Amino acid sequence: MSGTTVTTMQSLPDVGPARSSPAVAFGALLLRDLAVLRKEFAQFLARTVMQPLLFVFVFAYVFPKIGGGFNLGGGASSAGANIPGGINFATILVPGLMASMLLMQGIMAVTFPLVMEFSWQRTIEDRALAPVPISVLAIQKITAGAVQSFIGALIVFPIVLLVHASGQAPSVDVTNWALFAVILVFSSLLTATLGLLLGTIMDPRKMQMLFAVILLPATMLGCVYYPWSALHHIRWLQILVLINPMVYMSEGLRAVLTPTLPHMPMWGVLLALIGGTAVFGYLGTRTFTKRVLN
Repeated sequence: MSGTTVTTMQSLPDVGPARSSPAVAFGALLLRDLAVLRKEFAQFLARTVMQPLLFVFVFAYVFPKIGGGFNLGGGASSAGANIPGGINFATILVPGLMASMLLMQGIMAVTFPLVMEFSWQRTIEDRALAPVPISVLAIQKITAGAVQSFIGALIVFPIVLLVHASGQAPSVDVTNWALFAVILVFSSLLTATLGLLLGTIMDPRKMQMLFAVILLPATMLGCVYYPWSALHHIRWLQILVLINPMVYMSEGLRAVLTPTLPHMPMWGVLLALIGGTAVFGYLGTRTFTKRVLN
């Protein structure tokens, strides 16, 4: 009788399900958003360029051509603001329009997609399935929005420099490129965190209020068309606008791009930008987490 042969399978290592680290999942989600941006870059470029192009065309080209140009320096009204003589309006517009674009793109890049994902599309549920904490999803939203805001500001920069009438070129002198980059980065992050907060607390049926109640007042009172120090004649307004994040973006860019103009102390600008990013980021992450879980 032949002996029975007992075959034993070689033990294999216990391989669990594939796991994805938060960093890998974060990178994949970010690359997905950037791929969408690349495919829709023509639309992104159109909405980025149109507003600043029209502003500089009208105020820096059309007005000087028809004899209605602005000269903000040397007059009695500008003496208290210490605006040097001969400063044209195009010089004022360079940092102001960059700040305006940072705010617009940062909020639009985060708020509008979030409203759609939380309402009729419900695509936020797909992102919530990613093997990462929900807070990482919020940080990814902020990062993607900040990238779009940063790109938008870079696109606007040559426009406000090049579009002007003869003799109306803005006087721009980048005094510190590293500081310029820091202000752009934290301004982009600040607007993206604000977009995250708005996108998670606003009623989708009232999105039109975003422009009327938030974006329009923030732009008109954000020191886009005048330095903050020029408001010294209206002291109560000069103090009130300090709650507007765009004021610090405009003044920070004014300090590094047009240093001959009066501007806020840099320590105040950086404190507001970095502190605002931390505060809005914390609040936005909390409201985002609650919305996803609910």
